Amino acid sequence: MAALLFGLWITSPALAQGSSRSAAELMDAVMWNREPIGGAFTLKDQTGKTRTDADFRGHLMLVYFGFTYCPDICPTDLQQIGLAMEQLGDDAKSVQPLFVTLDPERDTVEHLAQYVPLFHPRLLGLTGSIKDVSQAADAYRVYYKRVSTGSKPDDYTVDHSAFIYLIDRDGKYLGFFPPGTDAAKMVGMIQPHLHGKTEQ
Repeated sequence: MAALLFGLWITSPALAQGSSRSAAELMDAVMWNREPIGGAFTLKDQTGKTRTDADFRGHLMLVYFGFTYCPDICPTDLQQIGLAMEQLGDDAKSVQPLFVTLDPERDTVEHLAQYVPLFHPRLLGLTGSIKDVSQAADAYRVYYKRVSTGSKPDDYTVDHSAFIYLIDRDGKYLGFFPPGTDAAKMVGMIQPHLHGKTEQ
């Protein structure tokens, strides 16, 4: 099950940038709802605009953490998020999908501006300082570790959990979709939450 949820893991150096907690501990916290999930963040979108969680009150949020150099899991899940938005039709305007990078050194505002439109026009890419990204990841109980793959500074990947978090119109956590969830299943879970409250 761990392989399904987190993809292939590479042993990470102890001092690598990333979570202070283990993958198993954080997976347990999310899967069994053992800890609060979600909360405040302050990051920049792909236009350079500062965004906080409060900006999206009145909308459901789909929140996904990953990185643009991710070879397979991230683009696959982002594609399904984009397809879910399309399948929602007019209701998509009530949902804000967010892609939060776990690799802010490479995933700059400019880089995200080229990447996120590939998946859906409403998708916002969020980046920031290492500290700001770490605070957001900690709030959502995201596991991630930077892992060296070579001798050059840019020779690294980022091992990470890949849950898609569903947040309600008041910023409260509703649940998660595991990696590999298809668009139709997401839509089926989102729709019951769409008309329970008037948009602000």
